[in-house]
Amino acid sequence: MEYKRIVLLAGQWDTTPVVYQFLKRHFSVEKAVIEEPVPRKEFLKRRIKKLGYLEVAGQVLFQLAIAKPLKKTSAKRIREIHEQYGLSTAPIPPEDIIAVPSVNADACLEILKRLQPDLVIVHGTRIISKKLLRGLSCTFVNIHAGITPRYRGSHGAYWALASSDAAHCGVTVHLIDEGIDTGNILAQATITPAPADNFSTYGYLQLAVGLELLKQAIPDLAAGKQPARETALNSTLWHHPTFWGYLYKRLTKGVR
Repeated sequence: MEYKRIVLLAGQWDTTPVVYQFLKRHFSVEKAVIEEPVPRKEFLKRRIKKLGYLEVAGQVLFQLAIAKPLKKTSAKRIREIHEQYGLSTAPIPPEDIIAVPSVNADACLEILKRLQPDLVIVHGTRIISKKLLRGLSCTFVNIHAGITPRYRGSHGAYWALASSDAAHCGVTVHLIDEGIDTGNILAQATITPAPADNFSTYGYLQLAVGLELLKQAIPDLAAGKQPARETALNSTLWHHPTFWGYLYKRLTKGVR
């Protein structure tokens, strides 16, 4: 079996063109179906309901005071990662983009039904609904920025380092099921951050390594190679760090 119709289902991130261009170079990608960001007010409301006001306030402060400045000062390092792995940041051709309000909107399901993909590569979207997964017969694959199931959720490389668990600082390519980063594992690899790396660059390293894993995982999956189902690792869901939590790990463990 060969995947002849591949669709990228993604969010509006600066890494989305990188994933698209990689797929275009190595496979046959039909379209990039790209969802709009979750409205900030809606996102915060959901996060507060789940984690509480204090935790979310710490996360917002971290984003404003640490994450955004780090991203700006790390622009050179991010370019180095792209160059090191031969990744293209060229824009996605407008004619190859289909915009949707959300991956879980009825319009998205109808578009995917019309495209009839054999394989959907997911990058940086909302958690995909059961309705969408059950509404299509194709395979969904994700590059997750963490070693699952120990580092499900957000910022797996950072949390591995902050937990003194460098042996599990890495990336996972997995099938998407109805859980959060719980699908069967296709491939995993660790990353080794350089001294110049920090919270804002770990994800670029993970994506670069993850794309190489994906390049092999797609033909393996098409050939019928069975993904891993069991692991001895504990399963934990992680969220964004707080301002004070990040500072504590920075001071006590030197994790940037």
